[in-house]
Amino acid sequence: MSVRISRQSGGGGAFLDGQMLVAMPSMPDERFVRSVIYMCAHSAEGAMGIVINHKAPKVTFADLLVQLDVIPANEAILLKPEVGAVQILRGGPMEAERGFVLHSSDFSAGEQTVSIDKGVSLTATLDILRAIAKGDGPNRAALALGYASWGPGQLENEIAHNGWITGPIDPALIFDAEHDRKYDRALRSIGIDPAFLAGEAGHA
Repeated sequence: MSVRISRQSGGGGAFLDGQMLVAMPSMPDERFVRSVIYMCAHSAEGAMGIVINHKAPKVTFADLLVQLDVIPANEAILLKPEVGAVQILRGGPMEAERGFVLHSSDFSAGEQTVSIDKGVSLTATLDILRAIAKGDGPNRAALALGYASWGPGQLENEIAHNGWITGPIDPALIFDAEHDRKYDRALRSIGIDPAFLAGEAGHA
C-alpha cells in the first residue's frame, strides 16, 4: 500500500485541489458514469482524484486489515464497531490493488500524509491502518482502492467538453455511507436539480 502522492499547489485558484468533480449525464467513459470524485492533486502536470460514491463490492475494512496482515484473523471480531464501519470505496480504475485513506486532519503519518483542503488529508501507508485498528486513527476515514488520474491538460479538456461539473465539496460526502445518494447530493450542493439535469440529458 506504499504510494507517495505529491501535491502541487494550484496557486490562484486555477486548479481543483480539494474540490469535487461530478460526472455529467453525457459522460462518455462508462467507468465514471454518475461518479463523484474528490480531487487530491491538480497541477499543470496532471491530476489525481478518488471516486467517493462507489462502494467496493464484497469487502469490509476488517477483511482488508486481515489480508494486509495488520491484524490476525482471530482479532477481526474484536474490532470496535466504528473501526469495522470504515467505508471501502472503489476509488478509480488506476492501480485498484493499492489503498489510499482519505481522512480528517486530526491524524498525520508525517511526510506520508498529504494535507489537501478543508481538514481532509490523504495517507497511503499501512501506518494509518494500524492506527485505526488500535483506535488511535483519525476521527473520520474512508479507504479507497485505486484512483483516477489524468495527464497534462486531459482533465481540463474533459471539463471543457462538458464531461464534468466542478464545485466545492462538503467533507460529509467523502466519509458517510449513503453512497446511493451522494451523486444527487453533490449536484444539489452546487445548486443543480438532479431531475433537471436528467431531463436535459434525455433531450440531448
